[in-house]
Amino acid sequence: MTRPNPKLMPQTLLCFNVYATSLAFTRFYKPLLEPLGLTYPQYLVILSLHAQDDRSVSQLSAELGLESNTLSPLLKRMAQAGQVVRTRAVQDERMVRVTLTDAGRAVAAKAAMIPQCIQACVDIPPDDLMAAATLLGRLRHILETTPTPALP
Repeated sequence: MTRPNPKLMPQTLLCFNVYATSLAFTRFYKPLLEPLGLTYPQYLVILSLHAQDDRSVSQLSAELGLESNTLSPLLKRMAQAGQVVRTRAVQDERMVRVTLTDAGRAVAAKAAMIPQCIQACVDIPPDDLMAAATLLGRLRHILETTPTPALP
């Protein structure tokens, strides 16, 4: 049996760096999102609907990796803020469709400029950022589809 490495530090772990980077992104985005009246998860919904409007909650859930019990209250708050409209599908009343309002489209247009703003602030070539996003997407897929191993 192998012994754990006593010098193993969180800063050397990929999982720690992904987690810490996620927190740093959230802090960095907050001053950009607050004037738009968005939280980070709402920002993701706005971008998704900006790219393709009139989507089902299940489509948004699958695309964003958010459970419906997280997404539904988030969408309800966005509807109360006048950014989206939620309607039941005629063919299947269990399905809820989400569409941007005019106000939501205006917010989405501003929100769509945030990635360019971030890229201008970060001294990393765009190709490197795209490669990092691609690699993290692959890693996320692997983690989502691979059974968690048991400790020895």
